[in-house]
Amino acid sequence: MTIAKSVLIVFALVAFTATFVRSKTIMEGYGEGSLRPEQCPSECDRRCSQTHHQKPCLQYCNQCCDKCLCVPPGFYGNKELCPCYNDWTTQEGGTKCP
Repeated sequence: MTIAKSVLIVFALVAFTATFVRSKTIMEGYGEGSLRPEQCPSECDRRCSQTHHQKPCLQYCNQCCDKCLCVPPGFYGNKELCPCYNDWTTQEGGTKCP
């Protein structure tokens, strides 16, 4: 039974470490100022590539990227990794950045 507990503990530590390393890797490289202005168009192309509203998505993404120098990972969500991008709102209080 001691071996089983040891194996279980080792497995739990490996799983925790893998999760921590993965989340740290995802978060590194994102955040305000993580991009250069010339990188914004390609990052916004990536961010907006799966929406049916390409033109407004690209327009607002590029505006947000120009201001924040950050575009969140993925096609949707993950805005918490770019606080400036996440917190910029419209006059009506909605989110400005896609």
